[in-house]
Amino acid sequence: MNVDGKKYRTIWLAKDGESVEIIDQTKFPYAFEIAKLRTMEDAAHAIRVMQVRGAPLIGATAAYGVALAMRADSSDEALHHACSALLETRPTAVNLHWALDRARKVLIQVEPALRATAAFTLANDICDEDIGINMAIGMHGMELIAAISETKRKGEPVNILTHCNAGWLATVDWGTATAPVYMSHDGGIPVHVWVDETRPRNQGAFLTAWELGHHGVPHTVIVDNAGGHLMQHGEVDIVITGTDRTTATGDVCNKIGTYLKALAARDNNVPFYVALPSPTIDFSLSDGVREVPIEERDGKEVSQMTGRTDRGDIHTINIVAEGSPVANPAFDVTPARLVTGLITERGVLEPNRQSIAGAFPERVKMSA
Repeated sequence: MNVDGKKYRTIWLAKDGESVEIIDQTKFPYAFEIAKLRTMEDAAHAIRVMQVRGAPLIGATAAYGVALAMRADSSDEALHHACSALLETRPTAVNLHWALDRARKVLIQVEPALRATAAFTLANDICDEDIGINMAIGMHGMELIAAISETKRKGEPVNILTHCNAGWLATVDWGTATAPVYMSHDGGIPVHVWVDETRPRNQGAFLTAWELGHHGVPHTVIVDNAGGHLMQHGEVDIVITGTDRTTATGDVCNKIGTYLKALAARDNNVPFYVALPSPTIDFSLSDGVREVPIEERDGKEVSQMTGRTDRGDIHTINIVAEGSPVANPAFDVTPARLVTGLITERGVLEPNRQSIAGAFPERVKMSA
């Protein structure tokens, strides 16, 4: 995607051929900085502290982490250790498990002397595949936006509400929920995005707003609780979110607060779509509410806030009454009954087992 006219991916092999470079997302929105990963431990740290985040990008980073591990030690023991260590970094995003399982199965069959080269090739392939998947998601989602645009007055934008960041910063490129937005915008369809600030961590205000702004997409940041109000007054035409894990039955696990958006959308007859790449589908799960592991993150993400003062200084301050306990579940599950459709690389699917399995029969076989 474009950052002030220059094209970037979120992760790439450095020119030295020995390290991997990422856009450090912990610096947003105050600075655009590139960080270098030299070891598997660097990759694990980047995932854990959210220098990289978003299910597809986490998977790609993990694949490069395995490659960095294989360059240092290509033994079977080192391969298993790297996969286990990386798997422990984030429990919810299924792409992490998918990428590591794929790396383990492929590399265990390669001679140790050739594993590092094979691992870097695999990581690059995973990145290229992610871009292709997201472009296909974008094309299918753009059809939905174009259909709404045809019902509008000429020049009137389609108002899209999104939650958290499912943009290109959450993937290798294009994004999932934002891919239809970017393609519509670039294709001349007027769009406007309502951007939830997305507490805690403010991924909407910090990340989605940053990337939309630098790509030139009209948008407005709102507090998380404003979405229902806007829907009541007809100011939202469609909701599109991403997902970190989707069950075989169409339940969707995404950033905390997504469920409430789905409830408001249902009450106001606003279509609620979820954009997802097929690696995000977990065919081993049927009941998202009971079976998806929900990550409980550090309470400081809730009790503290980082911002820039009028003088330009960046400070972190406490915003919760001293002594009050804090809970921080990072995700919630939206039941399939509240989802209008799943925008995948193979089309827009109904959120049910039959539709999902019919679109991805090879994944069903692999999980059996």
